[in-house]
Amino acid sequence: MALLLGDVAPDFEADTTIGKIHFHEWLGKSWGVLFSHPKDYTPVCTTELGATAKLKNEFARRGVKVIGLSVDSVQDHVGWKRDIEQTQGATVEFPMIADPDMRVANLYGMIHPNASDRFTVRSVFVIDPNKKVRMTLNYPASAGRNFDEILRVVDSLQLTDRHKVATPVNWKQGDDVIIVPSVSNEEAKKLFPEGWKEIKPYLRVVRQPRD
Repeated sequence: MALLLGDVAPDFEADTTIGKIHFHEWLGKSWGVLFSHPKDYTPVCTTELGATAKLKNEFARRGVKVIGLSVDSVQDHVGWKRDIEQTQGATVEFPMIADPDMRVANLYGMIHPNASDRFTVRSVFVIDPNKKVRMTLNYPASAGRNFDEILRVVDSLQLTDRHKVATPVNWKQGDDVIIVPSVSNEEAKKLFPEGWKEIKPYLRVVRQPRD
């Protein structure tokens, strides 16, 4: 059964490029991004892991731990990392899970049999510090993901967890946000004393709150 938003991310033990990990223990109190790629030594995956490695500081600034997975072995991961560094100009420092028996992939629904019964699709799971799944996405093997979009969603989740707002279409850090409908105007006056723009009673736009 597919994981739903709000579900607890399944725990597991697995071999990785940093040794054996216990997933929940490894996450600790951090946010997490668990993402799968179909296979090592393939072109699109090489560009994706290189791009993710280059975003190391951006993920760290948000308190996010990143971990990758494919159905290849640790030995394959280690060898492939050298290719990624050579071709993408970035060193992969985040761990990569070896899942040759597809145990973790099946636990997270990363195998889509009508696409391939041998390899994972390009899945992403954003997991919060309470181990709850907060965002999922699935891409086909032929389409590389946009990891800037994953950062954007993390920014939105972290902001809306702290404040009674939602983020509109194409929102990015620093843009105006929307007061959630459950907040009355009286409550909004206390939360947003600088005021807001009311386009409709249910659509109230306000400057992004500062922490």
